[in-house]
Amino acid sequence: MKTLDYTKLNAASVEKVVSGLKKLLANYQVFYANLRGFHWNIKGNQFFVLHSKFEEMYDDAAEKVDEIAERILMLGDTPENNYSSYLKEADVTEVSNVSCADKALENILSTYSLLIGQEREILANASEAGDEVTVSQMSDYLKEQEKLVWMLVAYASK
Repeated sequence: MKTLDYTKLNAASVEKVVSGLKKLLANYQVFYANLRGFHWNIKGNQFFVLHSKFEEMYDDAAEKVDEIAERILMLGDTPENNYSSYLKEADVTEVSNVSCADKALENILSTYSLLIGQEREILANASEAGDEVTVSQMSDYLKEQEKLVWMLVAYASK
């Protein structure tokens, strides 16, 4: 018995969606680790604002990791669960020892740009496959992230 037998999605049709979700999962896992580092290491006069904001962001990333992995399972595949695989697959690069607010925000905005582009591609592939659940998931992510990017850009403006 397979989930796709009941959901009426065609396995071949969702192959591109699953592939995109696996890459997105890898990118979110690396991003999560980066956000934890920013949270731990941030210094300076923006500490109180950014320390709590970074915690909020890594909590959100952890939730998305779980949602993406579960969607991969629902579509009949198996998500990776080790960092060595994530690092091979991810476009997001690990960073460490970033304590400067400007560098952390620059990295976060750059990462969101990458994630948003990837989510748009997954949304298009899911739409083509008739996978409305993944379309909705990516649409929800995009709505939330576009607003966050706007706020981060406003915060970082001099």
